This record gives sequence, C-alpha cells and structure tokens, in this order.
Amino acid sequence: MTDPDRSRIGLFVGILLVAAVALVIIAASVDVSPIALAPAYMFSPMVAGLAVCLSRDIPLSDVGLRRGRLRWLAIAAVLALPLIGLTLAFALAVPGVDFDPTATPVPGLELPSGLLGVAVAAGLALVLGATINAIFAFGEEFGWRGYLLWELAPWGFWKASFAIGALWGIWHTPVIVAGYNYPSFPYIGVLAMTIACLSFSPVYTYVVVRAKSVLAAALLHGVFNGSAGLVVVYATADEAVLEELVASPVGAAGVLAFGAAAIAIAVLDTPTLSRKSLSGYRA
Repeated sequence: MTDPDRSRIGLFVGILLVAAVALVIIAASVDVSPIALAPAYMFSPMVAGLAVCLSRDIPLSDVGLRRGRLRWLAIAAVLALPLIGLTLAFALAVPGVDFDPTATPVPGLELPSGLLGVAVAAGLALVLGATINAIFAFGEEFGWRGYLLWELAPWGFWKASFAIGALWGIWHTPVIVAGYNYPSFPYIGVLAMTIACLSFSPVYTYVVVRAKSVLAAALLHGVFNGSAGLVVVYATADEAVLEELVASPVGAAGVLAFGAAAIAIAVLDTPTLSRKSLSGYRA
C-alpha cells in the first residue's frame, strides 16, 4: 500500500496554517474576537482538503464524498446523544457539580423541567445537529476524516486516528486562546482541547469506516455540537476549573465518555483501515 505523501500533507497543513494566521490578522484588523469569525474558520480544513485533491488529481469520491451506508449514517447522527448523556453522567458524578433542573438550554423556548426537559432538548439537538450544524461540521470533516483520513489510512486505525486528533486539536488554537470553550484557561485550554480531540477521533474514524462516507463524521460532529450545550447548562459548578476543564463536553467528562467508546472499539470491533477498505479508495 502506498505510504502517506509528505508533499500532499505539507500542502494541507500549510493551508491550515495560513488560515489560522489570517484568522488572527483579520480579527485584529476589524477589532473583533477570532471567535466571531469561527464559523468561517471551520471551513478551512475543507478548503485545504479540496486544494490537495483538486491539485493532485485525487477523486473526491476516494476521500469519502459519497452517500455511503444509510444505516451507519443514521447511527452516526444518533451516536452523539448517548455519548453526551454519558458525559453528563460523568460530570454530575464530580463533587461540587450539581444538576440544574430549571436550566433553559434553548433561550426563548420554554421546555419541561427535569429529565423530560433534557430529553426534549436532546431531540431538538438531534434535528438541528443533523441539518444546520452538520453543514458547518462538514467544513471541518471533509478535511479531517475525508482527505486526511484517506491520506493516513496506511498507518492503520489507531495511529491515523490519533494523528488526526492531534492536528484537529492544535488547529483550534486561535479560537481557544481567544476564550472559546475555556474562557478562564485560554492557554491550558489548548492542551485540554487537544486531549479532547484525541479522545474523540477514534469514534469519528470508526463511523466513517463503517459508513464508508465522510458524511458520517459530519453528522456525528453536528449533533455533538448541537447537544454539547446540554452538559454546559444542566451541570453547574461554582468553580471555573470544574465547569470548563472537568464537567464539560470538551473537558475531563467528555474525554472519559469518548475514551470509554474508544476502549469499546478496541476491545470489540476495531475495523481495518486502509484506502481499499474504505470502498472505492485506491490501495
């Protein structure tokens, strides 16, 4: 099997670096936080992936731009909800973190209190996450679990997943330093986000391999983003370290939940990852 091409990877990473620098410069020039420009920044991995594929004659279907297996696309969309539920359970198990039954996860929309409200909010997160959010998530995922997964497939499931997870986490640096996700810990937050992405990545790789489509990762990512706020609003703490670094979907609770899923994959069903195994990919 052909090894990953360093020149293609260099082009991909180079474009991401240019996008990160441009984000910071543009935000400073118009006097806004980089977080305000994050929706546009989310598409930089897709731009980088497209640039590599189109300039190096890599068919887009080879890197996962296909419908894939519908059953696994559905599983990918729903999978975020039990993982967020597990994250919430881990968060509430931490001393000093409490469940707020009066929380309003959707501003302006009155939901039932208690666990019924959580269930209704989860349903809304699934619908919005698998539609609107998934469009923005695709901007990331075509780069991460589309082109880059295809490129690194010769490394195998675990090495490719962790390599992508590390780059994925570091890519967040401009918005994390600006206060995204960890406003009280902007620099420690870069490390925390990278650890979170490392724990998430095998699960994302798994659904793409099973669905044979990068759309699976976009659906999982979209619903995760849409439902992650449930942990933030329902699990409350008086200390910033607990709220941001521990009882958070991108903190220790989320790492434990996705880490448990990764262990389950390792023990029960680690798939073979190769360009050929992804169906339609060249070996």
